[in-house]
Amino acid sequence: MQTSRTAAADLYWIPLGAGGHCVRFNGRVFEAVAAGRQHRRRCDLYHAALVVELDGDRYAIELAPSPDGDLASRGVVATGAVGSRCAGRLRLFRYEVRCWRGGSIPDLGEAVGGPRRLTGDPRVAGRILDLVPTVPVPVWGRDENRTGEMWNSNSVSAWLISSAGLVTDYLRPPEGGRAPGWNAGLEVARRGGPGSGGDGVPRALEALAAPDPTRPGDQRVETVEELRGLLLPVGELGGEIEVGEGQGVAGEVGAVGHE
Repeated sequence: MQTSRTAAADLYWIPLGAGGHCVRFNGRVFEAVAAGRQHRRRCDLYHAALVVELDGDRYAIELAPSPDGDLASRGVVATGAVGSRCAGRLRLFRYEVRCWRGGSIPDLGEAVGGPRRLTGDPRVAGRILDLVPTVPVPVWGRDENRTGEMWNSNSVSAWLISSAGLVTDYLRPPEGGRAPGWNAGLEVARRGGPGSGGDGVPRALEALAAPDPTRPGDQRVETVEELRGLLLPVGELGGEIEVGEGQGVAGEVGAVGHE
């Protein structure tokens, strides 16, 4: 008898600089300059963080500064440079991507609106965890991918969610807020690369091409065109989905298993 698996993946919107006056001040200066250049009002800035639970284990996923060389103790799976690749030779100018089993995320309790549930499907949650070590690591604060936005922690969260096959159209910061770098992650995921098929279709979506034995009646999809056709009804739900206050919605469109 197969044991039922438990899973959850949640997105948190944490105010930039929560608990840290220096980061908050720098963020306000950055947003004031950006708003002035774009002739718009100023917005509150947010930092996106992910927490995934699978079969009783809890994983904290985020991009953060690298404080020391004990990477394994924090579940570090990738590192990158801050500002420039040359400066990245120094630890002071390096960031790390963590998938920390049993770890914590600073100021998670400050998240506005609480957690936004992305999925409760063990396959999707497992896919997110599988993707973390493959996340792109361009220079933080630069637009090396030419997406029109710099790469930062929000980019990592957006890339993971999109590459795992979750619909991101309804994932936005709280009202009056902005998450710089979010669209950069979505764009890199759309283009393909690590975590995606050669034609830009995330491997998580390609999993739909194989029938799932746990779901009677599943049919095999033979071509990418058929696969894309399956996604069209998801996009047509835009006017029908209501997002409850503090809840959030992301549509699941398939994922492979996490063993």
